[in-house]
Amino acid sequence: MLHTLFHSPAQCDFALLLRTLSADDHLLLLQDGVLAAMAGSRYWAALENAGIPVSVLDVDVAARGLSAQISNSVSQVSYNDFVMLTERHSQQMSW
Repeated sequence: MLHTLFHSPAQCDFALLLRTLSADDHLLLLQDGVLAAMAGSRYWAALENAGIPVSVLDVDVAARGLSAQISNSVSQVSYNDFVMLTERHSQQMSW
């Protein structure tokens, strides 16, 4: 399943999101959701321990001026990559 987080992790039920993740899932952080990938944050620490791939949409990171604060271990993807992720995962959940 492809999970997409559009909201700041502080403005959603982040604990529920973490509980619903399974080994075959992928999490894509979009819009204010990219805040969850800030290096050193408790949200990023939780996502690193989730054991699933996590990506951020590169244009949303740049639009928020967060390029230097995003963890180096998260992959930044383009809109084309986003489309490929949706093709790869037939089920999706938006947060």
